[in-house]
Amino acid sequence: MKPASAAAGPAKIFLVEDHPIVRHGLAALIADETDLDICGQCDNVYDALQQITAQRPHLAVIDISLNGGSGLDLIKQLKARRNPVLTLVVSMHDEILYAERVVRAGARGYLSKSQATAHFVTAIRQVLAGKLYLSPAVAERVLQRLTPHHPAGGVAPLEVLSDRELEVFGLLGRGLSTRAIAGQLHLSVKTISTYRETIKRKLSLANTNELICRAVEWTAEQPALTPPAPPPIQQCLPGLD
Repeated sequence: MKPASAAAGPAKIFLVEDHPIVRHGLAALIADETDLDICGQCDNVYDALQQITAQRPHLAVIDISLNGGSGLDLIKQLKARRNPVLTLVVSMHDEILYAERVVRAGARGYLSKSQATAHFVTAIRQVLAGKLYLSPAVAERVLQRLTPHHPAGGVAPLEVLSDRELEVFGLLGRGLSTRAIAGQLHLSVKTISTYRETIKRKLSLANTNELICRAVEWTAEQPALTPPAPPPIQQCLPGLD
């Protein structure tokens, strides 16, 4: 989709964010700009798919963690439906781990929430202009990967996980059981169990206890707007679902 011209009026922006305070804050930043306009907002994947199709915004600003799914899934579904909307991810999640993933999925940029106040409008305008928005650190990392014979070292351990495996890993870290994860992702318990086994193998974890504890530790290290509720202690015992 081409950016809105001056004659066409302000560019239409749609917000997909599950934290109301953050969503309203981003909307307030856009409200100060005469060339940008909020055309809608929601907090979940299902409503986002319906409303983006109906509203036809120029750009959708999407978080990674959403009600009823993930921002990565939403971006992939929009792309599969050949929806022309541009997408920019604004999230609290690890930029090094997620920025390349969202770009591969079809997004045109990634902005950390810690930088949103200073760079949000700039990122929007850059994406609307047909450019890619990434922090200097991530842009350098992407360029290095494109360079022949670039060093193989420095890869974060979780980078070996697929997008879905990383999503399951994060949900385990939040204390969800295999059955609860299956329900949230609309997958079978058997499928989630298979993901768990694959994650254990890729991360060289010996058993379920190590998997759960590693996931809980990683989740606790992620920045959050509010501290996550601690998982039940039983979650760090082997074989419990």
